Amino acid sequence: MKAAELKDLTIEELSRKAAEMRENLFNLKIRHAAGTLDSSADLGKTRHDLARVMTVLTQKQGATPKAAAKAAAGAAKPAQTPAQSQEKTK
Repeated sequence: MKAAELKDLTIEELSRKAAEMRENLFNLKIRHAAGTLDSSADLGKTRHDLARVMTVLTQKQGATPKAAAKAAAGAAKPAQTPAQSQEKTK
């Protein structure tokens, strides 16, 4: 699946597709562990497709709450001076 195709989908459709792919990936892992998987390349392909879907979904949603929280925590934390970082190593 190409990223250009994914960009045409809505956020709801992308979320549904991601959930579907996660379930498919889970089933592939089970089949791989059981030894009934025909091609182990399907695991990598599904994983990459899921990553593509998640990337487009994140781009459409804007910044994720996790990234926003991380940025806010980094901005609220005062920077350490070199003297403070040396005190911690002692």
